[in-house]
Parts: sequence; C-alpha cells; structure tokens
Amino acid sequence: MLTHFDAEGRAHMVDVSGKPITDRLAVATGAVKMRPETLAQITAGTAKKGDVLGVARLAGIMGAKKTSDLIPLCHPLPITRVALDLEPDAALPGVRITATVKTSGQTGVEMEALTAVTIAALTVYDMLKAVEKGMEITGIRLMRKDGGKSGAFEAAP
Repeated sequence: MLTHFDAEGRAHMVDVSGKPITDRLAVATGAVKMRPETLAQITAGTAKKGDVLGVARLAGIMGAKKTSDLIPLCHPLPITRVALDLEPDAALPGVRITATVKTSGQTGVEMEALTAVTIAALTVYDMLKAVEKGMEITGIRLMRKDGGKSGAFEAAP
C-alpha cells in the first residue's frame, strides 16, 4: 500500500502521531567518480576552492537537516546525529561517501541519509567542476536502516 496517498489518490503527509518513538538509524552511500588527476587535487589539498572533503562533509550535514524542506512529504525530524565519511579512493578513482543519520522519533531517517550523501556529492562536483566537468555521481543507495515497525534492513553488498 502506498501510504503517501489518501483514499482518493491525492498526495498527503502520513500521520505518524500514533507510532511509538523508537531509536532510528540509516546509512547511505554513494560516490563521485573522476579522473586520477582531479582526485590528486583533493588528496594534495590543491583544489582552488579549498578543502573539498571538509566543505562537502559540512554540506552533507546541512543537507540532512534540510531534507523536509527539499522533499515535500518528509516529516521534519529531531536529528540526533549526522556523520559523513568522505574517502578518496584511487581504485575508483574518486571519492566514496557514507552518511549515518540517527534520531529518536516516529519515522525513519532514510531520506536524510540519502540527502546527506547526495548533497555531499554535489558539493564535491561543485568544488571541482572547473577542473573536470565529466565527473559522475553514482551508486547512491540506502545500505542499512534500523528501528521502527518494519525493523532492520541491510542492502546486499
């Protein structure tokens, strides 16, 4: 059943007021693929716009906090933790991004984790687009979620 539609098929925000408050966690991942010489600017700290990974980490955190402003039917949530891990990966080549989001609430934080990864990836692209316009944002997906009525979810590797 699609819960974001009412009996007449109109979009609406789901009423979560009857759900118990539980601890919730979501982990999402993604990557930005780029040429090795573009990645070298990140690892050497020579990108003209500054600390690419630091700025992208902050942008991802901010993105998680703004998810309900960006996605129309998302509930605003009292997020208790957002952590972003951005790792240069020469084998990709590029940057691998992982976001972990937590709350204690009546609905999950999957969208916040996915938004955090997406905004961090877009920030990496923005900070390096003058060097390489052909970068690819790829593989954004939910890896894990815990809490709530539906229980745990773990994506296949």
